[in-house]
Amino acid sequence: MTDAPGGIRGWRPGRKGVLWRLRFTSLRLRLVVVFGLVALTAAVSASGIAYWLNREAVLTRAQDAVLRDFRQEMQNRAGALPVHPTQDELMRTAGQMANSSQRFSVLLVAEDTDAKTVYGNSGGLNGFSLEDVPKSLRTAVNKQQSVSAGGNKEPYHLYWQRVTEHGTPYLVAGTRMIGGGPTGYMLKSLEPEAKDLNSLAWSLGIATGLALIGSALLAQAAATTVLKPVHRLGIAARRLGEGKLDTRLRVSGTDELAELARTFNQTAEALEKRVADMAARDDASRRFVADMSHELRTPLTAITAVVEVLEEELDAETGSVDPMIEPAVRLVVSETKRLGDLVENLMEVTRFDAGTARLVLDDVDLADQITACIDARAWLDAVDLDAERGIHSVLDPRRLDVILANLIGNALKHGGSPVRVSVRLEDDDLVIAVRDHGPGIPEDVLPHVFDRFYKASASRPRSEGSGLGLSIALENAHIHGGEITAANSPEGGAVFTLRLPRDASALTEEPGAENGEKAEGAGPEETA
Repeated sequence: MTDAPGGIRGWRPGRKGVLWRLRFTSLRLRLVVVFGLVALTAAVSASGIAYWLNREAVLTRAQDAVLRDFRQEMQNRAGALPVHPTQDELMRTAGQMANSSQRFSVLLVAEDTDAKTVYGNSGGLNGFSLEDVPKSLRTAVNKQQSVSAGGNKEPYHLYWQRVTEHGTPYLVAGTRMIGGGPTGYMLKSLEPEAKDLNSLAWSLGIATGLALIGSALLAQAAATTVLKPVHRLGIAARRLGEGKLDTRLRVSGTDELAELARTFNQTAEALEKRVADMAARDDASRRFVADMSHELRTPLTAITAVVEVLEEELDAETGSVDPMIEPAVRLVVSETKRLGDLVENLMEVTRFDAGTARLVLDDVDLADQITACIDARAWLDAVDLDAERGIHSVLDPRRLDVILANLIGNALKHGGSPVRVSVRLEDDDLVIAVRDHGPGIPEDVLPHVFDRFYKASASRPRSEGSGLGLSIALENAHIHGGEITAANSPEGGAVFTLRLPRDASALTEEPGAENGEKAEGAGPEETA
């Protein structure tokens, strides 16, 4: 007899796909998870391959030993039986076969002299029976094969199959004697091998878990090694963004992180040099404007005195000024006043740029303050005031006067009268709106109305100002902690809205250690 491999029946586990979407905000966590997944994949793959190889080796070794013993017993004992044995002979032979070294159950099936099927098994009446043999295996065992000289040389072969009954794996095999005789079936429990494989699976599972824990610890250590320089780089970049341009990283090593720290230092050095150059040029420019303004004030004072005399002569009834030069004299008077306003505005702008502008606060009645501003410039007939008396605010009266004068004067000059000034309270804020009845401000001009020296000649052809008034008004609002916005009213005309805190006292408090001061123990150098 020769054996040929038979079919193996197995079970396929059900598959259920589950999609998890995780969003990690921590780079450390992402690194640990990636390390863990890589280690888990490698450990599971290695354990799975090891388990499969050991399982096949264990089962194949046990199966080959059992089949070899069963074949030998069939040849030696079942082959010695007559062609038509009795049931007693079958029972006795099956018992002898079962006592072999492999200790399997045996079932012999044959026909007696009366052509009646008789059975003999090794376990008595409740032992191994024909119903325990899969039908497919019985069919394969009893099917006679065609015999050929070059291929199949035997009409019957040994077939085997693995089955599971009540959770216990078994090996079932069968063959038929050639030339007449009984058909033999064998049943062998593979429970010892299954227990060994279960122990192996538990061992591999524990090893996988330990590998995962070890990989997590290694990932944590690796993440710490990688992220510590990154964290220090983040601190240094934050300090650089706060204006501490002398911040540098200590460079050690030749890896990518060291190269990154070296690049950061080069960038910070270039930025510090560039900012220092710009600051020097800015300081020089401010000093130039301040010095120029101061130098202009002395000759301008003398010119103004002369201009005032000429203006008095123009207004005198005697008419002492030659009518031919009167237009020139009036032009000189006008331009001198404009030059005086320009110099004063430049000095004010210089104070803002240098940070020397300070508030001198007082408790003022808003209605009285606005009325005084309008009355001082003879605008009472051109301005409508909507303000209740009794609204008090703590602010700088002089700077508020400058703001109102610029806003109202701008409205009268470019929008035309009547100009409406309204005052209202919103929570702890004071809101003053100045609206004119002119053509409004073009949309492309709105973003630039507070820019220095900006003049929209197309929309304001009558402008004779320096272009500094609105920017000075905005700076005075900012020093109060407020804001000015410009917009077009749906009803026509431009609206400038001034919003100030009712009490600006907090802005005059002395600030603590700020720019240029370092916290105790903090130096300009970070370690990478």
